[in-house]
Amino acid sequence: MAHSESVLPMKKLQGKVAIVTGGASGIGEATAHLFTEHGARAIVIADLQDEKGQTVAESIGSNRCSYVHCDVRDEKQVKAMVDWTVQKYGQLDIMFSNAGAIGKSNYAILDLDLSQLDHLIQVNARGNAACVKHAARVMVEQKVRGSIVCTASVVVSNWKGGDMTDYNMSKYAVVGLVRSASQQLGVHGIRVNAVSPSAIETPLSSSTGMTGDLLEKLFVPLTSLKGIMLTVKHVADAVLFLVSHDSEFITGHELIVDGGLISLPHL
Repeated sequence: MAHSESVLPMKKLQGKVAIVTGGASGIGEATAHLFTEHGARAIVIADLQDEKGQTVAESIGSNRCSYVHCDVRDEKQVKAMVDWTVQKYGQLDIMFSNAGAIGKSNYAILDLDLSQLDHLIQVNARGNAACVKHAARVMVEQKVRGSIVCTASVVVSNWKGGDMTDYNMSKYAVVGLVRSASQQLGVHGIRVNAVSPSAIETPLSSSTGMTGDLLEKLFVPLTSLKGIMLTVKHVADAVLFLVSHDSEFITGHELIVDGGLISLPHL
């Protein structure tokens, strides 16, 4: 019996309370489930997809997971979501600021649609800023040594994003936010990091035409890992590392999850 107990996986988030924005599908959904498996006491899923969000919350269990409708572009909604979490569960230890937008078209600078740029900046940059601000605010008030992770993108590193001017700009802003906030919040014991996946098939990417066949055509030849494509589980594992005790001395870091994509010499 003792031997059986010794091989059980360690629950890295025992007793923690976490918010996952964009948690109704894709990376967010996978991460919410993984947090639960690792002992999180409560998960709050925030999204615009009410039916899907409720379904994910129910699959985890109403005693451990709640769904909140939240448009991250609206700071008042983000503040209300964070405050509601603290009121219901008594604390906030983890913010996974994952909600994001891709955009339905690629725009070179000569054809840049500024209204589309505004939308991506509002969701990807402003939305992350609001989540970091209000999560950190309650962590500081409660003297919680919390962890915040934002979803950025491999385009911020060395990958050539082609005509994706608007998307690239919005994701560079996310990493800038992480680096700045990590320096400011370190004095409170709060860590702020980013996870940067390469192209991945999710309901969000599929809505823009980035399906499995296209992703495989575009990216598999550019990875150094043979016979494998990035999945939401790979990204969720990276997020778990960043919010757990395993990374207690890591902050201001961009963890790239790309199968060696950006390190290939011909890129």
